[in-house]
Amino acid sequence: MDTPHADLIRDLDATRWTGRTGYPIRSMVGVALAKSLYVIPTWTRTVALAREHAALAAAVAPDGTIPSVYACYRFAAKLRAHKPLLDACIARVIAGLRAAHPDMGRDVAVDGSDLPAYANGQRHVSNGGKLRERYSDTDASWGHRSAISTRKGGGYYGYKVTPPCASSPASRSRGPSRRRRRPRRALRCR
Repeated sequence: MDTPHADLIRDLDATRWTGRTGYPIRSMVGVALAKSLYVIPTWTRTVALAREHAALAAAVAPDGTIPSVYACYRFAAKLRAHKPLLDACIARVIAGLRAAHPDMGRDVAVDGSDLPAYANGQRHVSNGGKLRERYSDTDASWGHRSAISTRKGGGYYGYKVTPPCASSPASRSRGPSRRRRRPRRALRCR
């Protein structure tokens, strides 16, 4: 297998100590990648999406075996337990990207994303009651987010994250558009 995560699959496969084989590690990594790429908050929705769409199912599990929701939760715990293996895989992916794109990281664009909090953040103490004075998560606040492919937009309670992202000059020099867009600001890193 020539994918960047082949070593991760081999290393995680070596950590299996029970007699049961369970789902293939390749399928488990595929579902985890789909959850991350599609920004799906739960394993239940990720597995349901993989089972609904034949093309995603073929990419995630070429042998046709979509892992169960419970297996995905166990696999997430396994990834947390074997964090150095995951970190090494991410380092190999970044090294491969840097080899293919030597200018990667030279131009940086800053984008804002939302990170919902686990606290409920209800504004009122009770239905129609007085406004809450103190929240359980004091760092979180109310915000508004745009719609994406997997969820609608609207209000959320959580955090606003503004991560820097690698950008290329080609991505900023798009041709004329029919609708007017706000110009993207790019920072040059040296």
